[in-house]
Amino acid sequence: MHIGEKLTGTISGIQSYGVFVKLDDDQQGLIHISELKHGFVSDVKDRYKIGDKVDVIVMGIDEYNQKISLSMRALDPEKLGRPILHKHFWTDYRDKIGYKTIAQHKSAWVNAAMKGISEKKQKKSTFL
Repeated sequence: MHIGEKLTGTISGIQSYGVFVKLDDDQQGLIHISELKHGFVSDVKDRYKIGDKVDVIVMGIDEYNQKISLSMRALDPEKLGRPILHKHFWTDYRDKIGYKTIAQHKSAWVNAAMKGISEKKQKKSTFL
């Protein structure tokens, strides 16, 4: 088994956070609720039943404890889920100011930092 491999398994357990899938006699994986399908999943127990056959993709294998992360959502890469309707920027991206505002204040910041360092050195030398 390797990451990216497509497998078929049987649902062996259902929890509020996802679905456990038995892959073979020795291995079981988890499909987290966010990997079940594109969009919102209101209740896992309404949509999935123990014993159902499902196709999955191996998303990850924890080397330490051998836990297997699975996905059904990755089988349909064409669907993108909810589109981003409006991006929120932390700054006003329409102003084309670039590096100018930082450059204007940089020398004052450097001078203040250097003054603080020299004051610390002076305090240390007076205590010695």
